[in-house]
Amino acid sequence: MPDERVRTHVVLPRDVVAEVDALVGRGRRSDFISTAVEEKLARLRRSRIAREFAGSLKDTDIPGWESPEAAVAWVRSMREADARREHGDTGA
Repeated sequence: MPDERVRTHVVLPRDVVAEVDALVGRGRRSDFISTAVEEKLARLRRSRIAREFAGSLKDTDIPGWESPEAAVAWVRSMREADARREHGDTGA
C-alpha cells in the first residue's frame, strides 16, 4: 500500500529541523520530509538510469547528431517546426 505510513526514528541536525518547522510548521514536518526524500529518490533513480544508458547510442548513426553544433541545429529545427505547427503553418 503506497499510503501506508511507518513510524521511524531519523536523526537530523537541529538547525535543519528548525528551518523545516519555520517554513512548513511542525505539524507538516513529516509530510515535508517524506516529499523531500521522494524527490531525492527520484533524482537518484534518474541518475542511475542515465549512467546505465550512457553511451548506448555511441555506435548508432543518428542524422543531425554528428557534432554538438549539429545537435544544436537539429534541436533548433525541431523547435521551429513545432512552433510552425502551433501556428497552423504546415509548411505545405
